[in-house]
Amino acid sequence: MRKNLVTSLLYTFVTAILLGILYPLLMTVLAQAFFHRKANGQMVTVKGEIVGSRIIGQSFDGVGYFHGRPSAAGANGYDAASSGGSNYGPTNAKYVARVESRVAALQKENPGVPVPIDLITASGSGLDPDITPAAAAFQVPRIAKARGMAEQTLRRLVAKHTRRRQFGFLGEPRVNVLELNLDLDRTAREATPQ
Repeated sequence: MRKNLVTSLLYTFVTAILLGILYPLLMTVLAQAFFHRKANGQMVTVKGEIVGSRIIGQSFDGVGYFHGRPSAAGANGYDAASSGGSNYGPTNAKYVARVESRVAALQKENPGVPVPIDLITASGSGLDPDITPAAAAFQVPRIAKARGMAEQTLRRLVAKHTRRRQFGFLGEPRVNVLELNLDLDRTAREATPQ
């Protein structure tokens, strides 16, 4: 019995050192050495200042910006420390009311055009950085009016930032909202006479 106890304690100690310290340390060193940008959250900088992450959604509320998916993460949404969905089922009265109010607000913005589902429902994480090309196209008239830009210019920006399916069959086409909005600001600045 004593031999079994010593063996099990030794095994626990060795595996804790190997899998709890050495393996994570090795993975951290390899990630920092070979995938530094990805290992650090794919932060996006403008003029040396971090403006967001390519892989974590954030709120864009202004009428002159593309909006991402609604977020249920945290009290005000987009809280990376409280990542998660609302956990409301499709028949929950609060959920139905929330979706109906979003649809009504968006239909005022773009009457007669069906509202893309990703503009009215939150993702499972509440931090989805991407929207569908249809959701981006839906927002073009509002942004064109707010910024005084041609819709065709905005449609070209959306097309430029549309990522296709990986390997041609994995996932869905998507548009990164942060990258699109940053390019939108650049395009608007370049179009403005100095």
